[in-house]
This record gives sequence, C-alpha cells and structure tokens, in this order.
Amino acid sequence: MTDNLSISRVQLIRHEIKRRQLDVVNVEQISPGFKRITLSGDSLADFISASFDDHIKFIVNPDAAEPAMRDYTPRSYDNVRKELVIEFAMHGEGPANQWAENVRAGDKALIAGPRGSRVIPMDYDWQLMLGDETAFPAIARRLEELPAGTRVTVVALAADKHDRLTFSSRANPEIIWVDTPEQLTEWANNHQLAAGEGFVWCAAEASIIKALRNIFVDDKGHDINAIRTSAYWKKRTAAFHEEVS
Repeated sequence: MTDNLSISRVQLIRHEIKRRQLDVVNVEQISPGFKRITLSGDSLADFISASFDDHIKFIVNPDAAEPAMRDYTPRSYDNVRKELVIEFAMHGEGPANQWAENVRAGDKALIAGPRGSRVIPMDYDWQLMLGDETAFPAIARRLEELPAGTRVTVVALAADKHDRLTFSSRANPEIIWVDTPEQLTEWANNHQLAAGEGFVWCAAEASIIKALRNIFVDDKGHDINAIRTSAYWKKRTAAFHEEVS
C-alpha cells in the first residue's frame, strides 16, 4: 500500500483552442478494427500536444445546426511536415465512425484543440497502463515516448485478436492481452503493486474505469495523485468522455 497524501507531479498545461481545417492525405487500415488517418494543413505549424493522452475535438458535419464532436487522441504530429495522425477504433457507431469508414485521401476534416495537456512525468519507478481498444493510440504513443530502461506494464483489452496491435518502445514493456472486461478487472484485482513510486493510467469504457479506480485506490490504497482514470466512452451514450475521480 502506498501513501495517499503525496503532492501530484502531473503538470497541467493550457493551450489556446484553435479550429483547423485540414486535408486527408493518407488512409491506412492497420487492423480490422483500426484506421490510421493522416491529416495535413498549414495550420498545423503551431499545433501542440504535450501529453500522450491529449484529445482533440473531431468535428463532423460542421455546417449542420448541431455539428457532432468526438474526442480523439493525437497519435503523432509533425510541425515541420504539418501533419497530424489520428487512429480511429472502428468498433462503434455514430457520425465520426461513419466518416472514418468512408474517408478517402482528398477529403476535408475539421478539428479543434487540444485545450490542455496533463503531462505525466516519465521518471516513476514503474508505470502501469490498462485500457481497451479506444486507449490503444494513447498507449502506443506513450510507449514510443518512454526512454529506454523504463519499467512499464501494459494490460490491453482486445476482443478481436486481429486488433492486438504491435507496440514499439525503447522501454521494452511487458504487454499482457486480455479478451474481456472481466479479465481486465480480474488482472487488476490479482496484481500486486510493486514497491517504489509508480503511476497507474487507465482508459476504457466508463463502468470498467470505475471498477479499476476502486480496485487501485480503494482496495489497494494506491496514491490518488499517481493515478489517472479516464472513461473514453460509455455504453449507450454518445459523445462521452469523463475523468473518473
């Protein structure tokens, strides 16, 4: 059990919110359930995403009376090349998913944000990441950014084994795959947290996230200032994104 009274080392950075009209320059089906879409435009010259789990607003049908807006992780970006990559988990319904199903190079896209970043330091003694398919872009980005020698374990939920993406990292992480939400929470229940200062990061469907937070904070006594639990979606609810505390 760890001390729950520490001071958070997570740094909050605010960004000026900008809308950017971009061109789709490449569409790649990287697995049955994932599309990687590359966007380009001069307005990306000053785009910034300081944390691996930032979110932009992807705006669908911007000319409609009530445009649909959905949150997506900036998978990677390059200010010099003026490119932004977003990976869409194609497991749902709704306007953004429909757009991604039909998108072609040459189409237009409108985004806004990120409005802010919560920068999680990389120098913890250990890091633990748990998530479902919607969390894979953030997990992949974090693993690519971690330095060599970082102690990190990833527990990833993919119901379709073909969506078990290959994660690249200098950190040489331990990757554990599970098939169901029950297996994910069971793993968390059975896991003994390592000694030292560690950070726990979780992102998935809302009910899963609530269960994981209860396990790590209430049951295992992990430091509340060294965990981030984000509900990236909620069953039968559109446009849901929430920090669970």
